[in-house]
Amino acid sequence: MAETRAKLTELDPVWARIMTEAEQAVADEPLLGGLVHYSILHHPTIERALGYRISLKLANGEMTEQILREICDEAYRADPDLAMAARADIVATNERDPACHRFLQPMLFFKGFQAVQAYRVAHWLWKQGRKDLSYFFQMRSSEVFGIDIHPAARIGRGIMIDHAHSIVIGETAVVGDNVSMLHSVTLGGTGKEEEDRHPKIGDGVLIGAGAKVLGNIKVGNCSRVAAGSVVLNEVPPCKTVAGVPARIVGEAGCDQPALSMDQVVPGGGARD
Repeated sequence: MAETRAKLTELDPVWARIMTEAEQAVADEPLLGGLVHYSILHHPTIERALGYRISLKLANGEMTEQILREICDEAYRADPDLAMAARADIVATNERDPACHRFLQPMLFFKGFQAVQAYRVAHWLWKQGRKDLSYFFQMRSSEVFGIDIHPAARIGRGIMIDHAHSIVIGETAVVGDNVSMLHSVTLGGTGKEEEDRHPKIGDGVLIGAGAKVLGNIKVGNCSRVAAGSVVLNEVPPCKTVAGVPARIVGEAGCDQPALSMDQVVPGGGARD
């Protein structure tokens, strides 16, 4: 067993750590044994565990857990990048969310992480031309998690969505790698034209709680959008914007705002 675990740690350190934490969780709280075994310890790979967790959450009277499980397993087999992105999201959440102390927590308890993984499967379906099924994933994710991400949106790796209530990401939105956002963020369109109409968020951006970024505008790499801001114009890289409508109020304050999670803007303002 020790040799097998050592090999797993070498090949897949994220999954190995989750397994170790799951075993400790059962030892610490036996009443969670069923949950942890069914969700984590029963599965040989992170892909299978993710498929189980997503299907369990999204199943309803119209679509059974078994059917959804088969869809998720198909997606993870066809596109290994889905699980690689999930690993990056787990690491990002653990590094940036002070309430996250273990890799196990996003897998079991954090709806922001779970909703993003459901989106990733929906996006895979969208790219396969299975749009109605991807819409089902979107609908159920919105109903279950309170997060509405259009399956056509493009979202990178290392995403951390904290608290996660009322997140809306529109159809033509693009979110780069290593982005952090808090609850009630909207990446929305303006008007009702069907062309490219949603924001393009660069790498390493931090978007504060309640911020609205509207229209086909760019938010440059490593910028900060202060909580409650309404962004209607392009944001240059490495800047902080705040206000309604938002304006540049200073530099970003560090090289990687999404990693530091520092939401104090020049001139005052509390972090969430």
